[in-house]
Amino acid sequence: MSEPPHKPGTTSVTLAWADPQREAAFHRWLDGLAAVHGLVPESLRIASADASFRRYLRVAARGGSLIIMDAPPDKEDCRPFVKVAKLMADAGLNVPRVLAWDEALGFMLLDDLGTRTMIEVVNREDPHANQGLYLRAIDALVAWQAASRPGVLPTYDQPLLARELALFPDWYLARHRGVKVEGAIRETLDGMFRLIIERNLAAPSVYVHRDFMPRNLMIPSSEDETRLGVLDFQDAVYGPITYDIASLMRDAFLSWDEEFVLDITVRYWQKAQKAGLPVDPDFGEFYRGVEWMGLQRHLKVAGIFARLTLRDGKPRYLADAPRFIGYIRHTAGRYRELAPLLRLVDEIEGTQPATGFAFGRV
Repeated sequence: MSEPPHKPGTTSVTLAWADPQREAAFHRWLDGLAAVHGLVPESLRIASADASFRRYLRVAARGGSLIIMDAPPDKEDCRPFVKVAKLMADAGLNVPRVLAWDEALGFMLLDDLGTRTMIEVVNREDPHANQGLYLRAIDALVAWQAASRPGVLPTYDQPLLARELALFPDWYLARHRGVKVEGAIRETLDGMFRLIIERNLAAPSVYVHRDFMPRNLMIPSSEDETRLGVLDFQDAVYGPITYDIASLMRDAFLSWDEEFVLDITVRYWQKAQKAGLPVDPDFGEFYRGVEWMGLQRHLKVAGIFARLTLRDGKPRYLADAPRFIGYIRHTAGRYRELAPLLRLVDEIEGTQPATGFAFGRV
């Protein structure tokens, strides 16, 4: 999950380093690349931060600019990034090339895909004005999924889905809301989570970006490039085909009315069918699968955003809590099997009178 980016090219603060030795190693590494890539080290500035321990820097270079990833190797493993970048490039996606990489130090020099994310240019007032942008996004998604092969990426399996769902009771309910997750609450969540996992694992598997949303899609700076740039793909897995379209249309930072969500989802479904992807031939069934997948994602995101605030000191994430709680309530209210989850969330959020759950508060 990417952190809202700094405005590229406008941040002029001095780069902060927690470790002077790492700072010295970085400058030695950068100086060693300067001549080969035409870098201007004194132009170095923050490009964006990440919800993980990674950060990205922009540096002027011959003919434009390049991006540097600073990923402390004791906290971040860059090998998945390098692997998935190659998979995506081979699939025809517009992703940054790895121009230089010091694996031991966790420094990487990358192509600069531009300074504007898709979320910065969408028209929030007129959803259908964004149809062209979203069609470009689904073109990238279909190309990525069409390249899928089993056994290449980690499997999005039952244990992983369960670990993600556990973030909701562990961080959103217990740490953020002060709810004691035990007794009837624990039983309800366990039952609901089993059902959600079962439904989602019934979907056919393809490559999954896992955070395919407008914050991670870039508007190309070159007029010759029509493809959106794709970033933040290092956590890619092999799992439900419903995941990335749910992520795109049920964004943690941006909401659309259901008419627009349906419009783009059905266009994705049509393109996926033409590409031979294993989407359900009945759009209604496929859309229900997308809703159930979105429910899993938003329960996970609620937990992640609470953790980012409470553990990592990034409070602005929880400002979006009403959005994804709204997604959870909307989907849970649509399916009879999910009624216990809706009652639980409504009681905790105070969106309707208590209906039988008695939960303690710390």
